[in-house]
Amino acid sequence: MARYGINPRNRLGVSMPELRALAKAVGKDHRLALQLWDSGIPDARILASIVDEPEEVTEAQMETWARGLDSWDVCDQVCLNLFDKTPFAPRKIARWAGRQEEFVKRAAFSLIACLAWHDKKAADFRFLSFLPLIRSGATDERNLVKKAVSWALRHIGKRNLNLHRAALQTAGELQALDSKSARWIAAQALRELQSEAVRKRLRKQQPSPG
Repeated sequence: MARYGINPRNRLGVSMPELRALAKAVGKDHRLALQLWDSGIPDARILASIVDEPEEVTEAQMETWARGLDSWDVCDQVCLNLFDKTPFAPRKIARWAGRQEEFVKRAAFSLIACLAWHDKKAADFRFLSFLPLIRSGATDERNLVKKAVSWALRHIGKRNLNLHRAALQTAGELQALDSKSARWIAAQALRELQSEAVRKRLRKQQPSPG
């Protein structure tokens, strides 16, 4: 885990398939999720994000959990399994993107990526509104932040042709910045978004209203 940048402290070593099977057996339980999170055990915290009930989650809970993040895998799993299903996600993205704490800031961009991946009904304007945050966050040289910014930009660009064009334009703007991080993000985005596989899939789609 340490080789992949995962914080190994307090780990039990439970695999994701095992956690998902356990979550399925347990079912949704908000109170249990809060108790699992309070344990401080990363494996338990990932499980908490799976069994929690999005409709029971408050903004205060999201703030508490975000401040408690100390590993990228827990951060991304919480965003993927829970935070992107709450109505507070767009507001938290706007706030967290400007925060200095490494994992809170990563959560903002991981959450953008998760929304772009999961929220099939969202209009384009929502994701276009995130692009200025991506341009701003792209100059953060911290590895865990820049990778999340890259993830967010690439997922926005893969939604449809309209957002693909906007993401490519943003990547071009990042190329011109005097920032190694921004240029790396641009290179990653251009490599994937200009690939024939992505272009072929997008050509089969109709541009969504936005």
